[in-house]
Amino acid sequence: MIDIKVPVVGESISEVTLLKWTKPEGSWVERDEVIAELESEKATFEINAEKSGVLKHGASEGDTIRIGDVIAQIDDAASKPASAEKETKPKKTNETPAAAEKPAAPVATVSNDIKATPVAAAIIADRKVDPEKITPSGAGGKIIKEDVLLALAQPGSVAAKGKQVLFSRNVKRERMSNLRKTISRRLVESKNTTAMLTTFNEADMSRILEIRARNKDAFKEKHGVGLGFMSFFAKACAIALLEWPAVNAYIDGDELVYHDYTDISVAVSTPRGLTVPVIRNVESLNMAEVEKSVAELAAKARDNKLTMEELTGGTFTITNGGVFGSLMSTPIINLPQSAILGMHKIQERPVALNGQVVIRPMMYLALSYDHRIIDGRESVGFLVRVKELLENPEQLLIGKDPVKTLLEL
Repeated sequence: MIDIKVPVVGESISEVTLLKWTKPEGSWVERDEVIAELESEKATFEINAEKSGVLKHGASEGDTIRIGDVIAQIDDAASKPASAEKETKPKKTNETPAAAEKPAAPVATVSNDIKATPVAAAIIADRKVDPEKITPSGAGGKIIKEDVLLALAQPGSVAAKGKQVLFSRNVKRERMSNLRKTISRRLVESKNTTAMLTTFNEADMSRILEIRARNKDAFKEKHGVGLGFMSFFAKACAIALLEWPAVNAYIDGDELVYHDYTDISVAVSTPRGLTVPVIRNVESLNMAEVEKSVAELAAKARDNKLTMEELTGGTFTITNGGVFGSLMSTPIINLPQSAILGMHKIQERPVALNGQVVIRPMMYLALSYDHRIIDGRESVGFLVRVKELLENPEQLLIGKDPVKTLLEL
């Protein structure tokens, strides 16, 4: 019998949460096969089988487990069952591709967006129950076996997902995940330990919208990734951060730590909470490389595949509340950084231009900063520079006005 223990995942991390078993109790597992997903206070990671054998669970989904504790056991002396042999046995060569791929009968599948226990998921697939019509009662909004059985026994009596039951007085309690507890602790720490202040400005997004509309198809065809807003903002911030180094620095005890590079954290919302993966050396990347990094990190965040290295070490953060419809906000600094830029919804508004009122697609920009290290001159100067670069995107190429550069002014 082989013990599978929770590995060390970081110096300061003493416990993790078991998110889900990827292999059921009593099933046969091959060596190095993923058997479970765990969540620490900073990231999620997988546990692999150290040997082939029959799996025995040592904890339940949602349990908090200490580092070094036994989470599972594998009976490596057990014989491989015939069913497992069939799963790994190659298909007959005389089968046509269509016949080999065609399932024996239609099987309902459970979307990755629907959280359910393995038993509940099996019943949903077997009985072809619509998960949208099941009201989850498990921890973290998870569908459990009893929820599915209730939906089968009393069709139509269970409230559809997202619908409010009239005169309901139900109360639900659920334990905070390690990630949510960490977010809570860090946000309070940021508010209590920094002299946080927010300055605002607005940017006319006409030029960027025009560039995207004119070039998005060719950009995607050439680079294989869409042309979004984040690359414009990341490049503008990278240029402005190198011009205003205090915004790209942080306090370490009695010292100020400055950086000659820009590692920009991008806030990504996931079902389990907010994560801020880091794009390294944005000042050295082109637009396509930034967009590819954003897409890759966002996909990893949604799939809970971010590593500790991808979540640490940023020098500045960008958060986009505009995707949720936010018109203005005061973002909280992501410690130990000293500043964070908030993007918001692009909205057509009347503005005065050359003595006339015109309609322009405008975005409010918010820079929250630590006044202990960044003064008003630096914060306002930085935000004005970002605004200038966004309204004149050609400056993103060399960081300067091309005409003034040509004239050496």
